Amino acid sequence: MFKEFKEFIARGNVIDLAVGIIIGAAFTAIVNSLVTDLLNPVIGLLTGGTDFSGHYIVLKGEVPPGASLQAARDSGASVFAYGAFLSAIINFLIIAWAVFLLVKGVNRIQTATRRKQEAEEAAPAGPTQEELLAQIRDELRAQRA
Repeated sequence: MFKEFKEFIARGNVIDLAVGIIIGAAFTAIVNSLVTDLLNPVIGLLTGGTDFSGHYIVLKGEVPPGASLQAARDSGASVFAYGAFLSAIINFLIIAWAVFLLVKGVNRIQTATRRKQEAEEAAPAGPTQEELLAQIRDELRAQRA
């Protein structure tokens, strides 16, 4: 069983998956920072200076007026946190867009590489030096005869 596990782990696609997960986690941190630190303030500015990720509606329980979302949750109240949900949607859309651009760029590079290889393969191979010398020799012999 250990041998099978070792073979499974050593397969390329498992290692690729692990690398993808690690890069994905780092990429998620970057996107979260982009949304939290750059986009939310701009959106808040457009919506009157408020950070919409903290918007919520109290469904059940008592929450002091103006309390933050975290304070409302800590008080035990049941809250409908629509602002946090909108932040999650924005995060998803940004991640999806960035992945789309990444895949598009990789596909473009692969297509260019493939075209270059096809062009190299399709280029007619000229005669080698030995073949040219043999042709010259044969023509000289034909002229002498």
